[in-house]
Amino acid sequence: MAGTSGTPGTPRVLRAMNDRAALDLLLEHGPLSRTRIGKLTGLSKPTASQLLARLEAAGLVVVTGTSEGRPGPNAQLYAVNPAAAHAAGLDVTPERILAAVADVTGRTVGEYELPTPGRRPAHTVVRQVTDALDGAVKAAGLVRADLRRLVIGTPGAFDPNTGRLRYASHLPGWHSPALLDELAAALPMPVEYENDVNLAAVAEQRLGAARGHDDFVLLWNEGGLGAALVLGGRLHRGWTGGAGEVGFLPVPGAPLVRHVTKANSGGYQELAGSQAIPKLARELGIKPIPPGPYSEVAAALVEQAADINAGAHRELLKTYATGLATGLASLVSVLDPELVILSGASLSRGGEPLRALVQAELEELAASRPRLVVGDVHEQPVLRGALESALAATRDEVFDTSAH
Repeated sequence: MAGTSGTPGTPRVLRAMNDRAALDLLLEHGPLSRTRIGKLTGLSKPTASQLLARLEAAGLVVVTGTSEGRPGPNAQLYAVNPAAAHAAGLDVTPERILAAVADVTGRTVGEYELPTPGRRPAHTVVRQVTDALDGAVKAAGLVRADLRRLVIGTPGAFDPNTGRLRYASHLPGWHSPALLDELAAALPMPVEYENDVNLAAVAEQRLGAARGHDDFVLLWNEGGLGAALVLGGRLHRGWTGGAGEVGFLPVPGAPLVRHVTKANSGGYQELAGSQAIPKLARELGIKPIPPGPYSEVAAALVEQAADINAGAHRELLKTYATGLATGLASLVSVLDPELVILSGASLSRGGEPLRALVQAELEELAASRPRLVVGDVHEQPVLRGALESALAATRDEVFDTSAH
């Protein structure tokens, strides 16, 4: 019978398509009336009414109030039900794990930070992941079983061929070949793993400077120097997950680093990574150099230099910009992206002064001339990207009304 087979063009499939279109509109616009949903989807009033009744019965939409201030009777306003589903994201660094839970509308409802100092075996990593996740779940007033999906962001990448973490020797405890199986056994929901810089790019693509752009590079500089490559609207990860590990890139102006995986560094990292900025500041006589981890010190120095933008501080910005543009020239020569986004604290806190200097240098070093912008997602872009990635898959699953 028509409507039960689920083949393209049948009433059941068309209803599911209309349902998803309406849910996406509610996510984009917030609460809408039946009439407004009908106009935006092109559906008749009776069909829009049936659609909303169907979604309300499925627990996907709720009535949130009525429209006011217009002629005629007030109309009911419908919104996506925030409690319809929840997803979680983790941002892992050697120093800490940040965890967050979001409802299906994208609102963060629980967060937790777990410090992770020192070296740790794999079984400790599993405990730390579950403790961080449980902290965020508890803050959200939920339990683990309420989560539909979890996305974990780490430095480096898990090789899809071996399941082992590569390009991140500075993340102790995460290199056991059994780790992914142990995490899968400990967690009751589907878990995905993604490179941290790739997740920052997801955040910019969904919420920030890369919206509407299908070909862009995100250059990241915080603990390490890395890049995310988005080609044709999709992340390019490479055969082993190592696409974008540009810190290992040999570049002019830096000694040639051999055995880069043992050194966990390369020419571009040595030339323009965060650890190069405090050294440059000392050479230029900039004082005082604030104490703390080098990534935080570097970000503070770049921000200060951008604010002052004169004398030795201007020279620091110019030298740093030249180093950044040197590596970027190789990237844009190969990829020819439409856009380059500067992200991570040691780049974003340089603001417009640093961006303008890198743009000018890049235009002299590369034939391709993409537009450079500073990222828009400033608050925990890796964690936000993890949540956005988890939510996208969750919505596809929950909003597929043809499967209900």
